[in-house]
Amino acid sequence: MKKLISSLCVSAGVALMLAFTNPVKTETFTVDTQRSSIDWIGRKVTGQHVGKINISSGELLLSGNAVKGGSFIMDMTSITSDNERLTGHLKTDDFFSVQKNATSKFVITKVKSAGADRVDVTGDLTIKGITESITFPASVKKQGNAVVAVAKGIKVNRAKYDIRYGSKSFFNDIGDKAIDDEFELAINLVAKK
Repeated sequence: MKKLISSLCVSAGVALMLAFTNPVKTETFTVDTQRSSIDWIGRKVTGQHVGKINISSGELLLSGNAVKGGSFIMDMTSITSDNERLTGHLKTDDFFSVQKNATSKFVITKVKSAGADRVDVTGDLTIKGITESITFPASVKKQGNAVVAVAKGIKVNRAKYDIRYGSKSFFNDIGDKAIDDEFELAINLVAKK
């Protein structure tokens, strides 16, 4: 009985000490928009196009070395491609309706560790006012007062965002004029305290 009481007292003491231990503080790192980038690839039956989108703002929240949350805004007016005519077309209602939807947004909702410096990120991606959840792998490294987060090959289904132009999901008889519903993003975020 004495051992049981002693054990309970020790357990209670440990619990009390843990209750007063300072938790790891969550720190906010602001995305450096000049050093961060988003590249995209869109494929079609007859080839592919590539381009960039600027990030206008964002932040990453870290507790120790672990990402706990964050978000960033994409400036859709900045979208470029490897073809000047296509760049103009991407800004129209056929694609991203940039005049009505000047920004897109990504908000982290969950982060799961996947090994050293590797995480699986889940978040809400909003394009054209439509929000869908996506999950992708990323690497995150804290280096002093900076954090570098890199994710490649993020597949986004444009049909879910009502981007219909050249999509077999909406038009069955477009043949070799079809554009893949999925496009890929490569995100490189650099954030600082």
